[in-house]
Amino acid sequence: MRGEDTQNQTLFSYVRTDDRIPSHHPLRLIRRIADAALAALSDQFDAVYATEGRPSIPPERLLRALLIQAFYSVRSERQLMEQLNYNLLFRWFVGLSVDDPVWDPSTFSKNRDRVLNEDFAASFLDAVLNADKVKGLVSSEHFSVDGTLIQAWASMKSFRRKDGQDQPPTGGRNGERDFHRDRPANETHASTTDPDARLYRKGRGKEAKLSFIGHLLMENRSGLIVDACLTKATGTAEPEAALAMLGDLPDGRRVTVGADKAYDTAAFVAAAREMNVTPHVTQNINGHRGSNIDGRTTRHPGYLISLAIRKRIEEANGWIKEVAGMDRAPFRGLPRMSGTFKLRTAAYNLIRMPRLLAMG
Repeated sequence: MRGEDTQNQTLFSYVRTDDRIPSHHPLRLIRRIADAALAALSDQFDAVYATEGRPSIPPERLLRALLIQAFYSVRSERQLMEQLNYNLLFRWFVGLSVDDPVWDPSTFSKNRDRVLNEDFAASFLDAVLNADKVKGLVSSEHFSVDGTLIQAWASMKSFRRKDGQDQPPTGGRNGERDFHRDRPANETHASTTDPDARLYRKGRGKEAKLSFIGHLLMENRSGLIVDACLTKATGTAEPEAALAMLGDLPDGRRVTVGADKAYDTAAFVAAAREMNVTPHVTQNINGHRGSNIDGRTTRHPGYLISLAIRKRIEEANGWIKEVAGMDRAPFRGLPRMSGTFKLRTAAYNLIRMPRLLAMG
């Protein structure tokens, strides 16, 4: 018998949101780990909120909403609020019931600025890695490091001379600008849209763009990111950031770090060895120079193993930029961008947990 297409708008629902989420859905495990990490940050949350007054959006819900934005490539916070209004999976993960009202996008953005900073994001990343189920997945001996270019939210038209002697753009919302005979350089020019952005090109034959550089430190056992930072785009930013992240590792045993040719510099290799870190760096040999990595390092089997595993850090860079939306900066300014980059790095670790723990 054919069923009738009856349009029945029921007023009440007696099914919980939790009952609509499949028991084997990967977000269930991710939420348990995220909730444990957020619970560990409770004292830090208390320190930035007043004890009296009107309750704000709970910081736990704010950060869970930002995680779901990264997981599902939601383009903007306005679109995120729209999807929270009708997407039951998103509501369940954030912690909203079916009847709870969704926040206004401007209210959400205002509250987000309070908790989305580098300190909170770093604490959340550490809390995820220190969760009971995750500790055993992390190596404390072998690491890899890499940097990736993140295009700033600023156009080349905003890259103006610091002394104001260049020709101003024509009038209008998107006025034209004559670049003829203009030689832009970071020493003489700065972006009026994002002063922290720097003109940088990825390599020979590539166009120069206003950019930041994101840096990741990966442990080699499971390919989880143990540290991340964002810096201004300079020629020495990658080895300098790598040394800073390696310096934050616990003191004690000797560790190894795999890296690409950009890290084959005398300063990086010498500083790493002084820090009790063995640099397993790809040799950068050409007609003008030799490598700073010699047979003392390359003769060991572990050198080739590190170089092979190091490539997995590119997967993290790709996910953070393409899926989590960091290929183009969503905000302006280094402070806001640093917190966003670290939080989406933590999202990458979380999205890998269902498979890693199932394999373990």
